[in-house]
Amino acid sequence: MLRTLTLAFAATVMLAGAASADPILGNWKTDSGAIAQIASAGGAFTITLRSGDHNGKRIGQMQPNGAGKYKGTITDPANDKTYSGNATLNGNRLAMQGCVAAIFCRTQNWQRQ
Repeated sequence: MLRTLTLAFAATVMLAGAASADPILGNWKTDSGAIAQIASAGGAFTITLRSGDHNGKRIGQMQPNGAGKYKGTITDPANDKTYSGNATLNGNRLAMQGCVAAIFCRTQNWQRQ
């Protein structure tokens, strides 16, 4: 009986952990066709390219900003310039935006892989 309860408790804890995972986590296909991985980093999220010309390069960091929105920085891997960034999650699509002075912005639409 005790063994059954222990196994049931362990299964519940594992399922609760999986259910609480942030929906932005995972692999995303960028507009250029590269795969970007978004991983948890102590309350924030790091963005690292996992394919393409800049494989392995960290290109951003985001923090939750409420209701499927994220705020942080994003780096253009081609020229290493870093911009203020915003991300908006909508199902399996992620609108990733980089801005200069919050006036000049460029948006890419990433697809979950």
